[in-house]
Amino acid sequence: MTMPRFPLASCTLALLAAFSGAAHAQSLVELYDAARATDSTYQSAKALYDANLAKADQAKAGILPSVGLAAGLNRNLLEGRNPTFDKDYTTQSATLSASQPLYRPANRINYQQGLKLVDVAQAQLAAAEQDLVVRVAQAYFDVLGAGDTLNFVRAQKTAVGEQLASAKRNFEVGTATITDTREAQALFDLVRAQEIAAENDLLVKKLALDTLVSRVDAQPIPLAQPVVLPTVQPGDISTWVQQAESLQPNVVQAVVALDVARLETQKAKAGNLPTLDLTAGYNVNRYPNGTTSNLPGSRTNTTQIGLSFNIPLFAGFSIQNRIRETLSLEDKAQADLDAVRRAVSQATRAAFYGVLSGVGQVSALEAAEASSQIALDANKLGYQVGVRINIDVLNSQSQLFQTKRDLAQARYNVLLGSLKLRQASGSLKPEDLQAVNALLVR
Repeated sequence: MTMPRFPLASCTLALLAAFSGAAHAQSLVELYDAARATDSTYQSAKALYDANLAKADQAKAGILPSVGLAAGLNRNLLEGRNPTFDKDYTTQSATLSASQPLYRPANRINYQQGLKLVDVAQAQLAAAEQDLVVRVAQAYFDVLGAGDTLNFVRAQKTAVGEQLASAKRNFEVGTATITDTREAQALFDLVRAQEIAAENDLLVKKLALDTLVSRVDAQPIPLAQPVVLPTVQPGDISTWVQQAESLQPNVVQAVVALDVARLETQKAKAGNLPTLDLTAGYNVNRYPNGTTSNLPGSRTNTTQIGLSFNIPLFAGFSIQNRIRETLSLEDKAQADLDAVRRAVSQATRAAFYGVLSGVGQVSALEAAEASSQIALDANKLGYQVGVRINIDVLNSQSQLFQTKRDLAQARYNVLLGSLKLRQASGSLKPEDLQAVNALLVR
């Protein structure tokens, strides 16, 4: 009796067929571009970025001149009128005023804080972009992993079905017991249940990907076989940690928050300093029907230019208490920065070792796959010559297909882990998806 083999190539072909051909499938970069254009979370972050840029520009107003124009129309009603000038009168006025701060330290510090807000906005947008890259890759590999699982389960069902048919034939001719048939039937029913669960899992994962990229029936391109996973570069963990402690968006925001807190302390101290402004004005008053002292149609023009100097003397200790407050907030910002750096360093180390562990698991599972295939072949041969029983073959088949599923998932975990490592270090960019794209079926 000839027993069928189920090498990796057959499972790969089944997986390719499940995705309706590469011609209608989308690469990781294509789906990321689709998500970037429509994802509400990223679009919200981008709108906040634009708003923060506009808010930062508002701080510049404190060091620029201000100009205003005012106009008025007044009707004056006289009582106890002069007999020689018996009438009410109207006053028309217009005033053009301007002011230029010459020395206002607090306004200058406000402007510097506004510039820091731009750095915060850029860091927030970078974090949102990196998060989108990881979310798309996660959804992409989830679909591929669920498709792998379904195809491996179906391949296992076919193998168990053939083993069940063989057991029934052997029982009918009297060369096997009913136990072989029942064991094969039990495993076949279990695999059928696993197939139903795998089909539902694939459907759920595809719906999640469709929602993320705003497409209907998105079909990710699978990995080309054999899979050659890229190595982690640089291979020194200290390089990744140093990069994370300077580039990671959360660290950048914490650094900027500390700078803003220090500027806030300077601004509080500036409350004790004088201010100096240059002022100018031009005023026109017109009296269409005259006044008690002006002829009808008369007008007066007044031009003013000067300096406005102000020095604070005492404000109820509010300035001193404000300085104490900002110094405490500065200490808090420094502590927050230290905490963020420690957290980022730990996350980067965990991500780095996770990728290394994943690479090791892939190598071990590749060896386990080859060993499981050899063990299955040996059990099939032993079953043919009567030194193995049916359950030995069934167990070997289950072990082989479980190893194949674990191997496929381990490869996806390594690719996703590499992206998460770059995210943890703050160096992740959309261009990094090109390296993953190069591993897909072309």
